[in-house]
Amino acid sequence: MTKTALVIGITGQDGSYLAELLLSKGYEVHGVIRRASLFNTDRLDHLYNDPHDPTTQLMLHYGDLSESTSLRRICDQVQPDEIYNLGAQSHVRVSFMQPEYTADVVAMGTLRMLEVLRDYSAASGKAVRMYQAGSSEMFGASPPPQNEETRFHPRSPYGVSKAAAFWHCVNYREAYGLFIANGILFNHESPRRGETFVSRKITRAAGRIKLGLQEHLYLGNLDARRDWGYAPDSVEAMWLMLQHPEADDFVIATGEDHSVRDFLDKAFEMVGLDWTKYVEIDQRYMRPSEVDHLHGDASKARAALGWAPKVDFDGLVSTMVEHDLVLAEQEKTLKDAGHSITPRGQFADG
Repeated sequence: MTKTALVIGITGQDGSYLAELLLSKGYEVHGVIRRASLFNTDRLDHLYNDPHDPTTQLMLHYGDLSESTSLRRICDQVQPDEIYNLGAQSHVRVSFMQPEYTADVVAMGTLRMLEVLRDYSAASGKAVRMYQAGSSEMFGASPPPQNEETRFHPRSPYGVSKAAAFWHCVNYREAYGLFIANGILFNHESPRRGETFVSRKITRAAGRIKLGLQEHLYLGNLDARRDWGYAPDSVEAMWLMLQHPEADDFVIATGEDHSVRDFLDKAFEMVGLDWTKYVEIDQRYMRPSEVDHLHGDASKARAALGWAPKVDFDGLVSTMVEHDLVLAEQEKTLKDAGHSITPRGQFADG
């Protein structure tokens, strides 16, 4: 029988890749999106068909983690077999500027979804499985390597909120016997990463500077080290967690770490430039409390799920730079034709 999945946060980087994966496996996929005055589904445009088409396998619903009534109605309508909660205010630097909103959506939003899951499971009798998107930011200041036994020591409102969501999920799993898997994902990037995140900010700038569309790149802490993986590899792990016989918590990481400087080296090397001539440090992009070193140990996921990353660091950066160089070439064509080009990513995490 066809499985039905409900993806909260389907318009994000991970949501779009997860939708692709689930559709390729024959799922009927329903996504929760927030209402906006502008179209915000560009990552899904290649997947979306007219909902009047009876063969359509992807449907979108308006809802929000800040409002439980819509989540209940969607769940009752969709009757999912699997729920993937990827929704969040996921920008770490922004969480310092909007801590209350971050906590409401990330921590309380997860709690609202858990209550919806508990009530729906009891009323329907269905054994629904739920995936909760955790984050390596929960580890924060804890020394590397970090695994499932490492103590949480978050260093941002985002990290604190994700840790609260994690423990809400553990509690509901233990208290009510619900199948809830926590994925503790380390940094995972792709050409679909938002342009205000440091990885994409770098690859976009490399292409734009190469073609004379941008003069400088402003960043914050260049010494921060992260375990950078490829987003499609990570979403495969999400799916595998819900196919596992027992609900559990899993770290998903490559087992390698690189600094922001390393990322700059690789990205600018690809376009034949010396990044030190273009990068400037801007204190606005420094976090009030920094996370210096994240390095994940995914041994448990490798053994229990048979999961392993397919794309390494060099492959990740190369894929992103190649994509963003094409975007820069398109921008240049427009500029040469007399169209104005507006700089982007000014309020970004550096």
